[in-house]
Amino acid sequence: MFKNALLLLFVAASLVMTSCEKEDPVIPNEEEVITTLNYTLTAVGDAGIVTFSFQDLDGDGAGAPTITGGDLVANTTYTGVLELLNETESPAEDITEEIEEEDDEHQFFFQSDIDGLSVAYNDEDEDGNPVGLSTTLTTADAGSGSLTIILRHEPLKSAANVSDGDITNADGETDIEVTFAVEVK
Repeated sequence: MFKNALLLLFVAASLVMTSCEKEDPVIPNEEEVITTLNYTLTAVGDAGIVTFSFQDLDGDGAGAPTITGGDLVANTTYTGVLELLNETESPAEDITEEIEEEDDEHQFFFQSDIDGLSVAYNDEDEDGNPVGLSTTLTTADAGSGSLTIILRHEPLKSAANVSDGDITNADGETDIEVTFAVEVK
């Protein structure tokens, strides 16, 4: 009888001790592996389609990424669509879908040193904050320079100017940053 009582006491103590332990730690959302970024611009009217592309299949490995900029038509408006892929998977994983699902945790920022080139957001998350998978790019007079596209994970979307595309107060972590050479003709 004493053995049974001692065994019951041991089992009860084990249950109390395990129920008081901390829960398993929450594993944070890991950064997406992005090997490919395509920014497809379709001109309003008859000026055509231009695709800026970045591909780096070995990440931080020895191989250099392939970056293809493009020529844009002066004084033209383009609708822009971003596509992001992880091509280390087979078939390639569409990271764009993940960003759409977690749009409150992501925002693209667009920076250019070309006079008159501007990018406006055409999409937003459920809180009305910009995302940037869909955009309107507008050119002005001819010129050349660069367009940089930056994806931030968990930016402070409520920070001043972030909704206008200003990365200064955005905080968060950069998932990908690509600079494209651009010629406006």
